[in-house]
Amino acid sequence: MSDMNENEEQNLSDELELMEQDDAIIGQVFRWSLLVMIGLALVVLIVIFAGSREEQAVPVAEAPLAGPEKLAETGGRSPPQVGFSDVAEEWGIDFVHENGAYGERLLPETMGSGVAIFDYDRDGDQDLFFVNGKNWPWREETAAATQRLYRNDGESGFVDVSVATGVDLKLYGMGVVTADFDSDGWTDIFITTVDGNRLLRNMGGDHFIDVTEAAGVAGDKNAWSMAAVFFDADNDADLDLYVANYVEWSRDIDLEVDYQLTGIGRAFGPPANYAGTQAYFYLNNGDGSFSDRSDWVQVFNPATGHAMGKGLAVVPIDLNHDGWLDLVVANDTVRNFAFTNLQGRGFRELGLDLGLAFDNAGHATGAMGMDVAAYGNNGDLAVAIGNFANEMTSFYVAQQGSDLFTDEAILAGIGPVSRQALSFGLFFFDYDLDGRLDFFQTNGHVEPEINIVQPSQNYRQASQLFWQCGQDCQRQYIPIADGQTGDLGMPLVGRGAAYGDLDGDGDLDIVITQSGSRPIILRNDQHTGHHWLRVRLDQGELGRSPIGAVVTLSSGGVTQQRTLNPTRSYLSQMEPVLTFGLGLNQEVEGLWVLWPDGQTARIPVPAVDREMSVEWPQRNDADGSANAKDE
Repeated sequence: MSDMNENEEQNLSDELELMEQDDAIIGQVFRWSLLVMIGLALVVLIVIFAGSREEQAVPVAEAPLAGPEKLAETGGRSPPQVGFSDVAEEWGIDFVHENGAYGERLLPETMGSGVAIFDYDRDGDQDLFFVNGKNWPWREETAAATQRLYRNDGESGFVDVSVATGVDLKLYGMGVVTADFDSDGWTDIFITTVDGNRLLRNMGGDHFIDVTEAAGVAGDKNAWSMAAVFFDADNDADLDLYVANYVEWSRDIDLEVDYQLTGIGRAFGPPANYAGTQAYFYLNNGDGSFSDRSDWVQVFNPATGHAMGKGLAVVPIDLNHDGWLDLVVANDTVRNFAFTNLQGRGFRELGLDLGLAFDNAGHATGAMGMDVAAYGNNGDLAVAIGNFANEMTSFYVAQQGSDLFTDEAILAGIGPVSRQALSFGLFFFDYDLDGRLDFFQTNGHVEPEINIVQPSQNYRQASQLFWQCGQDCQRQYIPIADGQTGDLGMPLVGRGAAYGDLDGDGDLDIVITQSGSRPIILRNDQHTGHHWLRVRLDQGELGRSPIGAVVTLSSGGVTQQRTLNPTRSYLSQMEPVLTFGLGLNQEVEGLWVLWPDGQTARIPVPAVDREMSVEWPQRNDADGSANAKDE
């Protein structure tokens, strides 16, 4: 969230005048030539590095992208006409998020919540789980405010099975992560909350039971947990658990902070006014229980000795290419973390060394959601982080074979148009199936009355879709205008966001949650004629989770790479199926899977426009291939 302090509130008119000056600068830069732009951007960055290191980041004057038409001519391509339609009501989704707000402006009320897309009953269709809040315990409860699970009936419709499956819990929930933690072949659910987390074990697709106490993963009932992720930290074939806690919070603390905005009165306060926290880390014992090794991921403020984390998103990725999954954590108004894995014996925090801790000016941002992807089909890795209003979306890039990141948001074309938005959920995905990863982020302010004091800001904000033009374009990403994306451009109080093929047609649909309102389900209505291949990785007879497996596909002379990691975005979970767009290519020349245990298998692909299930082999076949079947 924002880094504004009380002095800034009292001088709000000066702040607004500065924002208008920034906008005028950006407008002027729009008229500069692209050649001059590159040089100017470098000069500005040098000046900023040499300048003040005040707590709040100073906006960087950007040289924005030229018009989409000019860029499309440069790459010989143009964005396809693809619309999205909100079909939540049509598909039977009647969920409404309850945030418990009643006028006191308590911080958790504006921060939730997430959604999971996963196949809980193993029927091949992607189901939906929505995290709900509830009324505060000192107020009358709302009977309908429970967690909600919707089963996909396979015919573009969903059935509410919350009660039947036992997930209709009354929690003040925040985030969700789904994975098979006990290796029994069925996907389980972990929910983060403001008052003790919950682990729900899937009992054969019929119902779930609460095993939190037996597993030992509830955490402190007074802690506010947000993002979480299951991943194999010690390469022992079962899934460990990292849980990011946000700030030290209670109603009394919130009221004591008493954050005020001139013209509004009491408002939702920034996390800068709250103390930081330590995350949880649990090692899976392989018997349904976990051992608490949170000491592996503790980070202290060197000046005060206090806990430093204010985590809102976490993604596991092998940053240094050593075969061990590391963690990147997005922190709100304090530096981001990068935990490098010490080969299963702990972690070392190296965010500063890797270039992921701060923005280009050396300041912490109001970091929200996050995704990581090999985005350019050239081996480069990008870490994208959505930030607070008047901060660009961060777009850290490490070139192939390197683990040193540089923020290339301006060069990529995402920075300038993301600056005004307050971004929460975001992800890379190929919405037009052309073989290049596009980019999406959902937006929405945290303060309902923000427009009173900042005319450039609104509580409801349009989501943003960026089409990837490719390496040979002047800018790799082109923003698609709101009016060209159908319902995707409607203003929302966007929070969690996830994608998955919900209607079984091969392209990727989007689910967006809203704080205190109904979710939006955006059916992808693309008719490009592009081909595709979906790859589902199964754990095989040994029951090992394929999370962290890397799948590489070659088609038409282009090599794409995806890492199986469903936990991304903001408090949310993507479908655990990898979708590869193929464009007009009708053949796949090669498909390889690098399993988490180091085995590599080449997978035959007899045809495209289908979903394939690939099973983790007990050992490689003699020719290095593995069994696969069509779904």
